[in-house]
Amino acid sequence: MTAEAAFTKAEMMIVAAARELAGQRVCFVGVGLPNIAVNLAQRTVAPELELVYEAGVFGARPARLPLSIGDPTIVTGATAATSMFELFAFYLQGGLIDVGFLGAAQIDRFGNINTTVIGPYDRPTTRLPGSGGACEIAINARQVFVIMRQSARSFVETIDFRTSPGNLGGAEQSERIRREQGWLGRGPSVIVTDLGIYHFDETGEMRLDSLHPGATLDAVRETIGWEIRVAPDLAATPPPSAEELRLIRDQLDPAGTYTT
Repeated sequence: MTAEAAFTKAEMMIVAAARELAGQRVCFVGVGLPNIAVNLAQRTVAPELELVYEAGVFGARPARLPLSIGDPTIVTGATAATSMFELFAFYLQGGLIDVGFLGAAQIDRFGNINTTVIGPYDRPTTRLPGSGGACEIAINARQVFVIMRQSARSFVETIDFRTSPGNLGGAEQSERIRREQGWLGRGPSVIVTDLGIYHFDETGEMRLDSLHPGATLDAVRETIGWEIRVAPDLAATPPPSAEELRLIRDQLDPAGTYTT
């Protein structure tokens, strides 16, 4: 729990991520922390948010938090239930997704994501789940939001494998390659961690824009593998409201699987 109030760092991270979805319309989401954040947003700042799940569900309004992308509750109130091929070919690659919400094992200053291996690809120290639909989401969703816990192992100067492209080597290179390849998305927009909220500057590099309650710049710098850029008007993230905490604890993660 934080010293300021009875909420955890994970709860603060989920609330901050949900708030970033205000005004968004269609969100492609996976399981875990992104799933809790988008379902919280649907109950608070973005009641019209349409959730899209990789299993083939568009416009989901789950009656409870889905346990996986194969959980039958994801079809609750859905606009359409299709095959995965149709979902990716006609919805994602058709340019109908406003936000793709991803997690990451490693991320670099330009928002490039690794979810494949830690260490050399042919002799990894850890083999991760891989891309799934993350690479397609990263290149075709209009914006990409990332939620992940912050540590020196995850925020690294050079990722071990680029599973999902962010701003590649910078904004200029990213814009050129995305245009040449016909990618629909503009790349990463927001990174939310348990310490703060990051956006991207005109060079395509990550910038700290808001510190969460109890977090410090020293803690941020100790858990990032490069010299992080900091907004001149660095903000303080408002703490979770009582209603946001109630929704997380009573409806979205009552067992505390992701929030403790």
